[in-house]
Amino acid sequence: MKTEHEETKKHHGRHSEGHRRPEGHGHGRRKRQSQLVQIWKRMIKNRVSLIGFILLAIIILLAILAPALAPYDPNFMDPQALNAGPSAEHLFGADNMGRDILSRILWGARSSLLLGFICAIFGLLVGLIFGSLVGYAGKTVDMVVMRLCDVMSSIPGMLLAILISTALGPGFFNTILAMSVGGIPNSIRGSRAMALKEREMEYLEAAKAMNCSKLKIVFKHMVPNIVSPSIVGTTMMIGNSITGAASLSFVGLGIQPPDPEWGAMLSNARNFMLQYPHEVLFPGIAILITVLATNMIGDGLRDALDPKLKN
Repeated sequence: MKTEHEETKKHHGRHSEGHRRPEGHGHGRRKRQSQLVQIWKRMIKNRVSLIGFILLAIIILLAILAPALAPYDPNFMDPQALNAGPSAEHLFGADNMGRDILSRILWGARSSLLLGFICAIFGLLVGLIFGSLVGYAGKTVDMVVMRLCDVMSSIPGMLLAILISTALGPGFFNTILAMSVGGIPNSIRGSRAMALKEREMEYLEAAKAMNCSKLKIVFKHMVPNIVSPSIVGTTMMIGNSITGAASLSFVGLGIQPPDPEWGAMLSNARNFMLQYPHEVLFPGIAILITVLATNMIGDGLRDALDPKLKN
């Protein structure tokens, strides 16, 4: 017969074992959180990425507060301020229709940033989904999808965007679609390359041994491990999408007047750039700073995720 001491010890052992599992789960969560904190600290230590974060945060804040900060309605036309240069009344001057350039830049930041972020996120999602599936499936599926990507990549991205915009017509959502399609092949290629590396890892073999479905293996196990490197490319896509959308607006296929958008402002001022350079200068600087900020963040994020730099 078991003594009372042995029964108590056995009961205590069960009690401790029952509480051990949640602690392990919490430890895993804390470990993931600590990794994110380490990545963030490495990015903050990088002066380039820190400056990029500050610049982009300021631009986003200005876009959000545009209704309160803009001195004029972006579409208000003052006949007495046609092509007016920078002054106390119009800090950035006015365009050929007497509209305040500063107000239009602040309001235009909303359209330009939305275009950049939506196009980049759309490309990231499509690339992750198809790239992971193709990389894991291999064989026939891989060959077919990659050949389609080769065909799409053979067409210059801007030409493809112009063709799509011409077919669908100008507008905000059509511009998003036109800019997103051109970046999808490269996004799929990048995700596929990472998926091919992950396909032979032991944790996927363990998932197969546990009879996990292929979709569960891809989306629950593989995608979380390749999403971080993909985010680096996404930050670069933001800047490319902003400049691409501005180019479409410049040729009259993007966002249409009178809606304020940086590329459309450049297009509107191109006939007056020699006589009134301020009409081109300030929208161009806005595009330059925004694209520079996103690229600086992308460089810092790439360095923070580099395994060679991890402690």
